[in-house]
Amino acid sequence: MIHKDQAMKVYRTMLSIRRFECRVEKLLMENRIYGPAHLYIGEEAVAVGVCANLRTDDFISSTHRGHGHLIAKGGKFKYMMAELFAKSTGYCKGKGGSMHIADMTLGMLGANGIVGAGLSLATGAGFSAKVRKTDQVSACFFGDGASNQGIFLESINIAATLNLPVIYVCENNIYNVNTKWATIAKHPDIADRALGLGLPGIIVDGQDVTAVYDVASEAIERARRGEGPTLVECKTYRFKGHCGVWGDPRDPEEVAMWMKRDPVSMFASKLITEEIATAEQLLDMEQMLEKELDEAVIFAENSPSPKLEEATTDVYSDTNMTVGNADKKNLIETAPEQDIVSKYWEGTN
Repeated sequence: MIHKDQAMKVYRTMLSIRRFECRVEKLLMENRIYGPAHLYIGEEAVAVGVCANLRTDDFISSTHRGHGHLIAKGGKFKYMMAELFAKSTGYCKGKGGSMHIADMTLGMLGANGIVGAGLSLATGAGFSAKVRKTDQVSACFFGDGASNQGIFLESINIAATLNLPVIYVCENNIYNVNTKWATIAKHPDIADRALGLGLPGIIVDGQDVTAVYDVASEAIERARRGEGPTLVECKTYRFKGHCGVWGDPRDPEEVAMWMKRDPVSMFASKLITEEIATAEQLLDMEQMLEKELDEAVIFAENSPSPKLEEATTDVYSDTNMTVGNADKKNLIETAPEQDIVSKYWEGTN
């Protein structure tokens, strides 16, 4: 359960995601930022419910719809906004944009434009934690479309076989872009695929942040205890079209039906009903966040653009990876985990 002393922080994070995404939508409509931006409006309970259980040194991998994941992990408005404005003060120095936003200091391994690619990143992070013998965990956010990619089976099978500390969080929002899940899959529930892979599969209401929090809490603690991965399927729904403001062919009645279960409004009502907060307090919080967003936009607009000569920086690692004996010895001394990986594999074969 989300304790009363934590509830306001959870709500603030959900509201932060909502207000940030609404501001991004407005900026897109005003042609002040460009390019694709896949809005997370309607799915806030998933990212927050999971990340509220994570530590800063835990890892997450994201999708093309990654703004909410980064905010839930502790991302700051101004650096996110600067990235969307393609400014050098952004999280990726203005060169990553919406679909590649990341912050390694928060364990956010990056949003990703390749469907399903985050599955392998999170699995690798979980393997890293195991060979380094830490109690870190890795949470992987992915959509229903990614569950039909080969990398889904490959990654989760490796994690189950090696008992890796990974939580696979499927954000099943019913649509692969504009293609309905029911038209491309015979079985409605992705969580049931866990049975054939040898790990628990759990379905949860992705509009209820408390329900997501509880399921994620158990899965994360299970992973920390060394008991392996869990597949969590969150039944959720995005309130906007697939990509920003560029149309939405879905049935308006279906959208309206799901919007009646707005995760932010539902949790706000819970806070008021349980006398954790008043409506006035929640309104004050929203106004404060809007002010922070105003400041973030000003910061972004006033930040410098990346210099032309920086186009080829941050592309390749600066580490000398030659194979000479001296270089190999230096690599092992400076990154001993490389040798640990070899020994780990030898021990499992």
